[in-house]
Amino acid sequence: MARRNRNKILVPEARQGLDELKAKVAGTTDPERAKFEIAEEVGVPLKEGYNGKLTSEQAGKVGGRLGGSMVKELVKMAQENLRNNQ
Repeated sequence: MARRNRNKILVPEARQGLDELKAKVAGTTDPERAKFEIAEEVGVPLKEGYNGKLTSEQAGKVGGRLGGSMVKELVKMAQENLRNNQ
């Protein structure tokens, strides 16, 4: 069963770019595999399908690492863009 993406983004046209960024920070080419790559890095037993036995701490390690890396990369891109425009 495929998981439906319920995230609402402000600019729907940016979805593809965000997916590419997610894959980039996770070190993969497939954004759907990104969370599994991060889970493996931090030692969380994430698997396809139901993961209800994960603790909040384990889930947070995966989501926080992925989201935090995306934010860092976006900040770096914005700083580079500002530097290039001056």
